[in-house]
Amino acid sequence: MTTLYLCIVVFLLILAVFDLFVGVSNDAVNFLNSAIGAKAASFRTVMVIASIGIAIGAMMSAGMMDVARHGIMHPANYSFHEVMVVFLAVMVADVIILDIFNSLGLPTSTTVSMVFELLGGTFILALFKMSNDATLNLDMLLNSNKALSVILAIFVSVAIAFFFGVLVQYITRIIFTFNYKKHLRYTVALFGGISFTFLAYFIFFKGLAQSPYIGETTKQWVTTHTDSLMLATFVGSTLVAQLLHLLRVNVFKVVVLLGTFALAMAFAGNDLVNFIGVPMAGLSSFMDWQAHGAGNPDSFMMTSLMDSAQSPLLYLLLAGIIMIVAMSTSKKAQNVVKTSVDLSRQSEGDEIFGSSGVARRTVRITQEGGSLLTSIMPRFVLEWIDSRFNKEEAIISEGAAFDMIRAAINLVLSSALIIVGTNYKLPLSTTYVTFMVAMGTSLADRAWSRESAVFRVTGVINVIGGWFITAGVAFVTTAIVCAIFYFVGSVAMFAFMALVVVLLVRSNMKYHKKAKEEKKDDMFNLMMRSNDPEIVWDLLCKHVSRTQSFIIRFALEQFNSLLDGLNNESSKELKRIQNELKAENDQLKKFRRKEFLAMQRIPKDIAIERNTWFHLGANSNQQFIYCLKRMLEPAKEHVDNNFNPIPQAYIDDFEPTRRKINDLMMQAEQMISTCRFDQYDETLEIAENCKNELSLLRKRHIDRMQNYSGSKNYKIALVYLNILQESQEFLSIMRHQLRAGHKFLEKANTSI
Repeated sequence: MTTLYLCIVVFLLILAVFDLFVGVSNDAVNFLNSAIGAKAASFRTVMVIASIGIAIGAMMSAGMMDVARHGIMHPANYSFHEVMVVFLAVMVADVIILDIFNSLGLPTSTTVSMVFELLGGTFILALFKMSNDATLNLDMLLNSNKALSVILAIFVSVAIAFFFGVLVQYITRIIFTFNYKKHLRYTVALFGGISFTFLAYFIFFKGLAQSPYIGETTKQWVTTHTDSLMLATFVGSTLVAQLLHLLRVNVFKVVVLLGTFALAMAFAGNDLVNFIGVPMAGLSSFMDWQAHGAGNPDSFMMTSLMDSAQSPLLYLLLAGIIMIVAMSTSKKAQNVVKTSVDLSRQSEGDEIFGSSGVARRTVRITQEGGSLLTSIMPRFVLEWIDSRFNKEEAIISEGAAFDMIRAAINLVLSSALIIVGTNYKLPLSTTYVTFMVAMGTSLADRAWSRESAVFRVTGVINVIGGWFITAGVAFVTTAIVCAIFYFVGSVAMFAFMALVVVLLVRSNMKYHKKAKEEKKDDMFNLMMRSNDPEIVWDLLCKHVSRTQSFIIRFALEQFNSLLDGLNNESSKELKRIQNELKAENDQLKKFRRKEFLAMQRIPKDIAIERNTWFHLGANSNQQFIYCLKRMLEPAKEHVDNNFNPIPQAYIDDFEPTRRKINDLMMQAEQMISTCRFDQYDETLEIAENCKNELSLLRKRHIDRMQNYSGSKNYKIALVYLNILQESQEFLSIMRHQLRAGHKFLEKANTSI
């Protein structure tokens, strides 16, 4: 029996390490986005500052471990076996949920999943216990008041973070405007003083002062003298901010970096419980059972979990080190341009979310409300406010998504809200708070134009909806897993442990594949971040060249696969082609929008000269897909219905032309990919001759059809006729594509 529980504890600790890596990889973007998104400092500098914050936050997070121990359940009424069943079910369900949500591409939250997993496991076990013992009730088994306060804190934080994000950013922007350097003489010191004091209050007076490793005498002294310390901090930091400004140091950068430290510390102090709280509670339970349980797991009650966590400093420090290593080495963590930046950036870009009915109605109602408000406000007030929001004067660093002021507000406000929750031992979701603050500040900054608002509102709704789905799925999944463990026993436990290992391996493989796909879009991100039109033009040429050459290779590959699938009567192959054509068509629509946005950022004279060829090339990309779909539909229907196979005479008849089409397509691809069009005229001439050959083939085939008796070969003859007709169109599209590529890419810089 001891071996079983030892295996469970070891498994929980291993999953804790995994959760630390995955959690930090997913959530590090929350405290890195603002600093790197605003280009406040080099990536290495930001990482060092964040690492220090994580280390300190991890060491002062012991109090938050109580949420896993007795924040949801009343462990004194549960046996050691029952507690271990809940803890194992929570960790197993967590991995299952993570795998499902990653597969579906849905956003999730480690805080929400942990809380609702504990709630689901405890609730179902409480029902079983009450059915066996009439003296028990739900209040004796489930910490209802604490659970309700935790749940309310999580979801109310969404509205609070968004509201304060809008309010604080709106006031700040009116004061500083987008051309904030004009208004620093009398305001920067005050802004710096308020920001530094605000951060210092929560970091030192309400953060470190609550750490279990600070002496009681020191805590008492800080509590007694908080007001005077705050006043001294404000005066001192205001003077320091003014001095830094006189020394030409960007005070906003200092605030952003200090805010990054504070948010990283808040993240570690608040979210560490999500990753290691349950495993540490399991380890504590196992050690207590071994010391006092007399070997009976079913009768030994876990009263010890009612005490506050006494997590060894070494464990917390090791957890902090793992978080730092994960943040520093994970490619996912380093790719900081994630959902929140895409939805809050100041400039236009690729809208990764579509449009939804709810978003459209929300935007329409908001616009109508805004119109009503502006109609009753004095015109001079509106004109003055508009003058404070002149985005043409925005001072945004090269490659940044937004300016320093917004980054500072994002970090200071998020840090304050999260550390407040931490000090009240409420596990606020750092993802919720930072995301909603970023959405609020971007809305206040008028970053959501009428062209992008509906897409960004859809994105916000999708993310928030994903969080609510997380809550329901976490509750139900853990309840089911816990019930299976409770009734089936050790066999089910070991089976689910094996399942978790399989899911982790599969999830890792999927992530590497996804990361490889996402890397293809790095060039677009560079285009949208650069403020140099010449650099954007060079990058756009490379992007267009890569897109067009790829679609030619893709179209040729599908063309040959389609013919082979028809010849071999492979319904499976034709179905695969259908799916790939659909997926590629969706991808091409996204690429066209991205490249069009980049076209608006290149030199005006070049844009006017070449925009016709850009759109001709983009149309040709999609025409390849449409042509192949027209070719595929009758061929697939013919094979699916098991009609007569294509005669060998047709195959032999078309084979020489098929080889010529392959040669021409490869020549066109080579010219576009290298931007060298030495054989341009020759290729166009050969393609025209090949089209004439196809006309002769088609005429000969029609004549042959007239001589058929009966309908035996009629259906396959029509399929072949369609292939001949669409092959002609295929070559016409290639000629248009080559012409567009030649005109658009000539004299392009291919060394980039």
